[in-house]
Amino acid sequence: MGSEQIEAKHVKKGNYIMMEEFPSIANSNDISRPGKHGHAKCRITVTGIIDNKKRVLIAPGELKIDTVSIDKRLGQIVSINDDHVQLMDVASYEMLDAIKAEEFKGAINEGDNVEYWVIGKKNVIKAKSK
Repeated sequence: MGSEQIEAKHVKKGNYIMMEEFPSIANSNDISRPGKHGHAKCRITVTGIIDNKKRVLIAPGELKIDTVSIDKRLGQIVSINDDHVQLMDVASYEMLDAIKAEEFKGAINEGDNVEYWVIGKKNVIKAKSK
């Protein structure tokens, strides 16, 4: 998914990273002072983009973490199933499947315009357009 990597000590609030195979947004990165052997530890707190769950990673500052690239697009909902939605991209008129983010369960209807994010190979509905 993420083609680039950054060291744990360089993760900042708002960075999109992979944690436990879930694309997430960093909330905080608490870095301890270097210890006896000169290595700092990082405590990174994130929130999952799709499932909205909080996760914590405690790792050495030099650990390489995958970043996530996100492409934000607009679409119109064609049909809704339990967890998946079929939508049409407004710019290219392409039909595609998307996942409803946890905060949008039951909040969208067929025909609504939405903002969806392309995260790797997944499409996730993240906002309702006006």
